[in-house]
Amino acid sequence: MEVALYHPGSGYYARAAQRSGRAGDFFTSVDVGPVFGELVEIQIAEMARSLDAQSLEPDAPTPFDLVEAGAGNGRLSADILRAARRRDPLLYDRTRVHLVEASGTARAEQRAAMGDVAERLVSSSDSLPAAIEGVVIANELLDALPVHQVVMRGSGLREVYVDLSAGRLVTCEGPLSSPALNSYFGALGISLEPGWRVEINLRALAWIREVARRLRRGFVILIDYGHDARELYSPTHASGTLTTFARHTMAGPEESAATPPWLANPGAQDITAHVDFTSVRSAAEAEGLTTVGFLDQTYFLLGLLGANAISSLTSLNELSFKDRLALKTLLMPGGLGSTHKVLILSKGVSAPLLQGCSYRMRVT
Repeated sequence: MEVALYHPGSGYYARAAQRSGRAGDFFTSVDVGPVFGELVEIQIAEMARSLDAQSLEPDAPTPFDLVEAGAGNGRLSADILRAARRRDPLLYDRTRVHLVEASGTARAEQRAAMGDVAERLVSSSDSLPAAIEGVVIANELLDALPVHQVVMRGSGLREVYVDLSAGRLVTCEGPLSSPALNSYFGALGISLEPGWRVEINLRALAWIREVARRLRRGFVILIDYGHDARELYSPTHASGTLTTFARHTMAGPEESAATPPWLANPGAQDITAHVDFTSVRSAAEAEGLTTVGFLDQTYFLLGLLGANAISSLTSLNELSFKDRLALKTLLMPGGLGSTHKVLILSKGVSAPLLQGCSYRMRVT
């Protein structure tokens, strides 16, 4: 998965500046239009105000770091910045944007993609800034981090490896490659049944620990598709969640296939797995972060629309037809609104009930 997605010369993400959208292989909330970033900016502005109110020098606002991890060509940050420039100009003027992206091809396109707000871009790198005071946001990053796949057998847990047989890639089973895999489910209090095949994302846990260590004061917003551990590691997902996307066609797990879909056409398709939010949250809290909220994207966005969210949705005459359609795509159950979850964390600031958590704290 690491090689297929991130190899500098032939990896899926390394070879193109943008993989999502109508001309790509899948859609994200950012592809729906700028309305997603405009709504997220409401939450970020409120977080900035919370940091200012609890600063040792509240009358001398400090620079505000906006770190987007898995930023691609920077479109989400650009949408957020344009909304801030219009609604919160003082915040815009002190925002320092750091775009973190593994793909050198995407990094090379960031300044051009940000266009008229590129003046706020401070750094573009494949690693997080050393010290952060502000907000770290990651939209659909964790699901694309390389995972381990394991299967429960009568003799215990085995790991699924990739091998070359008769000139083609196939899967095979072997001993676990890391002690962390053996203890993973014990920490969750979960037992796998024989035959269950699931994914473990140790990289996501390492990533959130790194974020926690580099964040001095502020918030983390994680938006991705996934579940609590007891839902993810259950009969519903007993064949795993490793999935591919190519030309807007999805191929899911096939337990019996010697060459599953995710082994086909390496470097030419996206590979993704659902996020275990329970383990991510536990790793974050162990490093000093506090969980502020965990909810469906639908309810997060409804909260950002205002306390009277439903009435706001029924009186959208101010919005263009295109924006109304974009909101529907972001909010409707069964689509991005319910498949995507939002996990909000904080550090060094006592967070009141944030607007994004004000409508309903619900996970479906």
